[in-house]
Amino acid sequence: MTHVAAIDCGTNSVRLLIADIHADALTDVERRMEIVRLGQGVDRTGRLAPEALERTFGAMRGYAKLIDQHGASAVRVVATSATRDAANRQDFVDGVREIFGVEPEVITGAEEAELSFAGATRDLARLSPETGMPAPDGTRPPYLVVDIGGGSTEFVIGSTHVEAALSVDIGCVRLTERHLRDAGTPPAAEVVEAMLADIDEALDRVSQEVPVERALTLVGLAGSVTTVAGIALDLPEYDPKKIHHSRVPAIRVHEVSRRLLEMTHDERASIPVMHPGRVDVIGAGALILDRIIERYGFTEVVVSEHDILDGIAWLASKP
Repeated sequence: MTHVAAIDCGTNSVRLLIADIHADALTDVERRMEIVRLGQGVDRTGRLAPEALERTFGAMRGYAKLIDQHGASAVRVVATSATRDAANRQDFVDGVREIFGVEPEVITGAEEAELSFAGATRDLARLSPETGMPAPDGTRPPYLVVDIGGGSTEFVIGSTHVEAALSVDIGCVRLTERHLRDAGTPPAAEVVEAMLADIDEALDRVSQEVPVERALTLVGLAGSVTTVAGIALDLPEYDPKKIHHSRVPAIRVHEVSRRLLEMTHDERASIPVMHPGRVDVIGAGALILDRIIERYGFTEVVVSEHDILDGIAWLASKP
């Protein structure tokens, strides 16, 4: 058995997974998430803001204490879109090295896609190690895994391994900062149209490079997708066990997306499953998911709580 720690530092959140890995099974020991908004302003300035770095390092110091308590034998830190895009990413690298004693890996979009695919699909083709139950009925490969992050969205298609992948610069934080200047009121129709134009431009690239039409199952990852699922399921509180492998029909995704964009900030904040750090960006994230489903003709999305973080943990267990 290998005891590992994986840290995923994205544009919006920093997450920790401490896990036991034995043979072909991963068992959670600790799974944590904090919204730190590392990508604050990166789309506009090209730099990581000092206050965003400090929020991120503060969360990481807490994670380092947990890792010490559990005595993980391997630690792997991965950073994605916001850090890739930042001119001062060395400030981030130096801070992470000081906190964890390891060099963070600022991965490419292709590497991010591969890790997301590994984390999301590993238990779709076999018995789930958490529940001992089969993967959801009707989930058949090839899978299109879509990881909607803060700064980018990864599209990966494959059955047992990645066959094609692309990372595009649309994400819930990036689109919010570009278009939703006033988070307190619903956006005007022309603002939504401008967001859709950005999404469609990115999906044009996806259509050219990823054979989406081959996919039989759409698998959605990350906080925007899991939050939409929690709302669609009308959960009284965020429950990852109920959300994991839930299947949300396309019509429900459309309804939730439309409703979120029609709400005020306070109305979104009052939704039981809503994390406070997602209130201002969830409208953009839901719109991305809705457009993907509509554009590619999927009838539903299978939602996974397992994602790039689990892929990092599997990677950390390798010599």
